[in-house]
Amino acid sequence: MRKDIACTNRELSWIEFNFRVLYQAFDKNNPLLERLKFIAITASNLDEFIMVRVGGLMYMRKKGKRRKDPSGMTPYAQLKAINKRVNQMYREQYTHYSKTLEPALAEKGFNRKRYNELSPEQKSFLSDYVSRELAPVLTPSAVELGAVKPLIHNLELHILARIQGDKKDRDKYAVMPLGFETKRFIILPSEAGRCEFILLEDAVKAHISNWFEGCRVLECCSFRPTRNADIELQEDEAPDLLTGMEEVLEERKSSDCIRLEIESGMSEKGGEFLRELLECGKRWTFRLDGPLNLKAFMDMTSIEGFESLKNEPWQPQPSDQIDPSAGIFEQIQKKDILLYHPYESFDPVIRFVEEAAGDPSVLSIKLVIYRTSSKSPMVAALKRAAENGKYVTALLELKARFDERSNIEWARMLENSGVQVIYGVKGLKTHSKVCVVVRREEAGVVRYVHYGTGNYNDKTAKLYSDISYMTCNEALGFDATAFFNSVSGYSQPQNLRRLYMSPITLRKKITQMIEAETERAKNSQKAEITAKMNSLVDKNLIEKLYAASQAGVEIKLNVRGICCLKPGVEGLSENITVTSIVDRFLEHARIYCFYHGGNENIFISSADWMTRNLDKRVELLVPIDSANCKKRLKSFLNTHLADNVSSWTLLPDGSYKKNRPKKGEKRIRSQEQLYLQACRRTERKRGKVVDQLTPHMGENY
Repeated sequence: MRKDIACTNRELSWIEFNFRVLYQAFDKNNPLLERLKFIAITASNLDEFIMVRVGGLMYMRKKGKRRKDPSGMTPYAQLKAINKRVNQMYREQYTHYSKTLEPALAEKGFNRKRYNELSPEQKSFLSDYVSRELAPVLTPSAVELGAVKPLIHNLELHILARIQGDKKDRDKYAVMPLGFETKRFIILPSEAGRCEFILLEDAVKAHISNWFEGCRVLECCSFRPTRNADIELQEDEAPDLLTGMEEVLEERKSSDCIRLEIESGMSEKGGEFLRELLECGKRWTFRLDGPLNLKAFMDMTSIEGFESLKNEPWQPQPSDQIDPSAGIFEQIQKKDILLYHPYESFDPVIRFVEEAAGDPSVLSIKLVIYRTSSKSPMVAALKRAAENGKYVTALLELKARFDERSNIEWARMLENSGVQVIYGVKGLKTHSKVCVVVRREEAGVVRYVHYGTGNYNDKTAKLYSDISYMTCNEALGFDATAFFNSVSGYSQPQNLRRLYMSPITLRKKITQMIEAETERAKNSQKAEITAKMNSLVDKNLIEKLYAASQAGVEIKLNVRGICCLKPGVEGLSENITVTSIVDRFLEHARIYCFYHGGNENIFISSADWMTRNLDKRVELLVPIDSANCKKRLKSFLNTHLADNVSSWTLLPDGSYKKNRPKKGEKRIRSQEQLYLQACRRTERKRGKVVDQLTPHMGENY
């Protein structure tokens, strides 16, 4: 293999993905508040990337590690390249926000105001608001270099005040956290039909004398630190997993500052003081010409009264496979059910657990919780089932990044309700999405299983595209029980009948399927691989795909985010194409299809083709045998691959090209097509016809 062109750097590939999301904010076909939403999404994505990926690279460099990644880059080289692209992303984010979106929104009555732009009435309102709501809550702390300093919280917005000293003393500094719970956007009195607001930091700066009476404040500017969140639990040293994870959360609060965002008006003197205080390098200090923490603007995109600036919502459709008047288990007994969310409603999955909780014939319920919503109906149903005397097991993954705190709270609440709570396999994250309900029926005990590609989260099920598969297939039910036995105890599920599980058999199965297509191509047989996933990183699988391409296998990949494979390289990957879809919903489903001599093998999975998923997590690969379900999955794949509106094509050099319909070519926007199909199926029984959607409909990315 030609090592010099084998792989694209993982981190740079992720940044390219975030740029594709950012370009949705530039698309003039999207309503203004939707464009602001994409700005907020990219800011949120960047926060997590810096905390985890950049934090990890900085830690490696600090420890003197120079090992090159599969693309041939050392940690230092990666950090240098990342920094350059992050600077570019900031420029594009803030230029577009400040020069395009903010003025355009102001013209529509959605107006961010500076203090000097306020009317006398608004100034009076703000003065009262600051005195009543802010002055009693916000508290500054004096800070000095070399002295004990207050805890400056990760990602929290702060004010730095520089105060003139007396003739003998130097200038003094104070830091004031603005708090996570304090309202960032202060709505001002304004005419009907308008929304005028001032940012919290602008209000505080205009009234800074409320906190420093009798002092001369020389400057007052906002800043925001980012701390390293790439802190792993040392399970061998922790007394128990719950206590160990709580210690990790505490450690993150005071970890190294790896990024410092400051507003453009801060003086060099103030910036230098902060860098020294937080021990953050100049290269990773970003002076931003606009409001810090753009992700906060997500809250404002749902404001009422500006519907013309938002997308017309797509409501998840009731599936034509589900009869709302019949019991869910009765329907699964008749046929396997496959749903594609959010085009089809997540409600049947909620029903699956809720009906089980109240069904006298149900003996037990077992479910994996990786991430869930703040008021989860699934968790409430588990609690109710335990109170009804059923044997309920919940596997809560405490190591789900940034959901650790909420999962700890869920664990304690469920245990108090009588639920058996387990925390997965030592050293591995349990990322599988499975729920099994055991029911006593006339014919005996029957296992009903839900397998999915997404979490049991009713909120994100309206925003992410995911597959749900419900079946009472005996082999898949047996395997679901074996899976839970393996993660809750010490048994090794070596004899799974139909499932493939990482880190034991999943990688081996995917490798075998790729190799089988390669052998068919070598024997001049038709050979195809079609796959949809979030990320493709694993070097071994990439090499297998390159070998398959060289043998003549036609490989079509739909990879939403990171892709380290280089398609279309002469002599290496001419038969591989890679596309990425960025649209209203976040593409999250994993579907894998192998031609297999015409008898296609189709799988859904919780796992991407990443080393961490294949070797360091507990994941599932689920074969789909139902002819109707296989047909639906293949249809979904074909629709996504045909997209020429919301898709991007990956080029051999690692860059992406936006796809557009060619002259005379039919316009295909896959998410729109899939939602339209769901609407048609829903309305068919009602005698209505749905031919088209309002352009650029949708609710969330």
